Amino acid sequence: MSYVDEVLARVKQQNPDQPEFNQAVYEVLESLRVVIEKNEDAYRKNALLERLTTPERIVMFRVPWVDDKGQVQVNNGYRVQFNSAIGPYKGGLRFHPSVNLSVIKFLGFEQVFKNSLTGLPIGGGKGGSDFDPKGKSDREIMAFCQSFMTELCKHIGADTDVPAGDIGVGGREIGYLFGQYKRIRNLYEGVLTGKGLSYGGSLARTQATGYGLLYFTDEMLRCNGKSLKGMTVAVSGAGNVATYAIEKAWQLGAKPVTCSDSTGWIYDPEGIDVATLIQVKEVMRARLTEYAKMRPNSVYHPGKGVWSVKCDVAFPCATQNELLLEDAKMLVANGCIAVAEGANMPTSLDATEYLQENGILFCPGKAANAGGVATSALEMSQNSERLSWTFEEVDAKLKTIMVNIFHNMDEAAKEYGMEGNYVAGANIAGFLKVADAMNAQGIV
Repeated sequence: MSYVDEVLARVKQQNPDQPEFNQAVYEVLESLRVVIEKNEDAYRKNALLERLTTPERIVMFRVPWVDDKGQVQVNNGYRVQFNSAIGPYKGGLRFHPSVNLSVIKFLGFEQVFKNSLTGLPIGGGKGGSDFDPKGKSDREIMAFCQSFMTELCKHIGADTDVPAGDIGVGGREIGYLFGQYKRIRNLYEGVLTGKGLSYGGSLARTQATGYGLLYFTDEMLRCNGKSLKGMTVAVSGAGNVATYAIEKAWQLGAKPVTCSDSTGWIYDPEGIDVATLIQVKEVMRARLTEYAKMRPNSVYHPGKGVWSVKCDVAFPCATQNELLLEDAKMLVANGCIAVAEGANMPTSLDATEYLQENGILFCPGKAANAGGVATSALEMSQNSERLSWTFEEVDAKLKTIMVNIFHNMDEAAKEYGMEGNYVAGANIAGFLKVADAMNAQGIV
């Protein structure tokens, strides 16, 4: 049995009830086979893959809080500190009912490679809770965030672990979390990113993941003799990533015609109006049915169906495993030429394989959506230097990082005889840097 197969069997045996984590490990290690086999004896002797797939630390805790009716509620809190070989743990916090240990471990594992790809000195981690912010009052959210941080603050710090936002954790939640950290630790430091501009946040951070996704895709298409200009794009999601991917798509000459939330999706033949979307989702915090009321030419559909729309480029920006095999078949049949992931692992394994087999330019989230964490690292730098860069400065650095990520993974794929396989290229480029750092630091 090969070393890769040994480790895959070990991970599955030790984590039998963690499908998302097993899926992430399988996807990465399968594409690393050619690299591992060249160094199999050395990697096996040092148990490199066992260490790579085992978190350095997992923190699980209860989060008690009081709702507006005076009832005590209890949620589960998590922080998985996966790998610190190249820098402090860095990765978001997700507040959503679907959060469990498998989801947080898969996200933390992916984050290791994503952070490596940015070229910045940040390790991989992830955290969150099964708390659902939807329908909660500001006071309830503050009560939860303060309780969550009361425990989390023991395990994080500017040079140890720097969380950020993710699904369900926006500027409001980051503010409450930061306030409680500062209150308990008596430290004003860059321990969280995605902060408000009045207390250490970075300009362009809000837009970073969506903008970065489009900068990356634009470069990928350009290097394959194509252009975003004039293309129709389909986007899933209606959060930060989707909203600013739509905005940047317009700016680069493309026409985004869809978006979605957990209850349904919008098709707007005139193109999604960014101002209306922001009003509905960020100001009103409402469902997309409100978008349809404000844009009478648009059509609201309950349930799923974004990928049935004819498009040139698809951007899954909602959540994991949202683009399945049947969706991939529809995209191919409708003439789609590229899929770039704005969310973390939104495409199932069989859908990914189908897209690649049918000549679609496919890029995994660990590369395509790395703009968010890259800009978080830029926020960390600004906090350390006690200064603030302009929007244009941050945006220019972001674009440079995303262009470099594409070329690094493109070159890695070519070097190992897999030209055009950007999944393998991203995993190889991210892995080699982490593996080198782990070997240099001994058996830790």
